[in-house]
Amino acid sequence: MADTAKFWDKIAEYYSKKPVEDEAAYQKKLQMTQEYFQPDMEVLEIGCGTGTTAIIHAPYVKYIRAIDFSANMIEIAKGKAEAENIKNVTFEQSSIDNLDVGEQTYDVILGLSILHLLENKEEVIARIYKMLKPGGIFVTSTACLGDSVSFFKFIAPIGKFLGLLPILKVFTKEELEGSLTNAGFQTEYKWQPDKNKSLFMISKKV
Repeated sequence: MADTAKFWDKIAEYYSKKPVEDEAAYQKKLQMTQEYFQPDMEVLEIGCGTGTTAIIHAPYVKYIRAIDFSANMIEIAKGKAEAENIKNVTFEQSSIDNLDVGEQTYDVILGLSILHLLENKEEVIARIYKMLKPGGIFVTSTACLGDSVSFFKFIAPIGKFLGLLPILKVFTKEELEGSLTNAGFQTEYKWQPDKNKSLFMISKKV
């Protein structure tokens, strides 16, 4: 975890200035997510990066707790929230493994561009399921590299060892959907802009 945090700390400033790769797809994901929001909802975002998505969603819910294991990412996110006078989002350096959160705490949990960066994807999904209230929503956007560049599973460990890449796990869309189903989630919505793009899913705790 420490090595991963160092990687993201190192690129945080660059990451914060990088434009969204596919603005139209990003806007659609925001819109689809907001259709599930209610003004009284409490939301957790894991892997929030520099906070852009949490800040955009803030007007639609009661409160957002946004976490990331990169201290530099969190500092940038706090600066953005302060500049925009956002009062109902808190940013903190943490990982989901370290959160002291009881069962059935959140209405919605966001895990955007994060599941493929975790060593313990299944454990995290299971914890998210427990943290959600009955009928709660888990929103994900995940690079399923096994469907497009499966050979990357041989390259990724080398890149991580050399400090050139973070943890990158290679799995397919089918494997991701299986992980969510096995945890108890039911798919509400899924969309992929094209075969090489991240799979966006909205899953419901049943």
